[in-house]
Amino acid sequence: MLELYQAEHCPHSADVRETLSELGVSYVIHNPRLPGSEGGDVLNEQTQQMMTTIGGEDSIPFLVDTDREETLYESEAIIDYLETNYE
Repeated sequence: MLELYQAEHCPHSADVRETLSELGVSYVIHNPRLPGSEGGDVLNEQTQQMMTTIGGEDSIPFLVDTDREETLYESEAIIDYLETNYE
């Protein structure tokens, strides 16, 4: 399962969502921050804490691939990973 920690109005998150949609991949979205950039206020403290516990950073977008036990930050790295593994 793919889990994407993101913010709705973050352009980097939008790039990752677009790639996921183009590839036809199902995924779960978590919204730890209010709409806006990476520095936005925390919207959901539990989700934000899960993200930092899993990945060690408080940054979005953040992708968790539970099937492959991979975690990635940075939209370009996430998109490259998705295109390599899910195309």
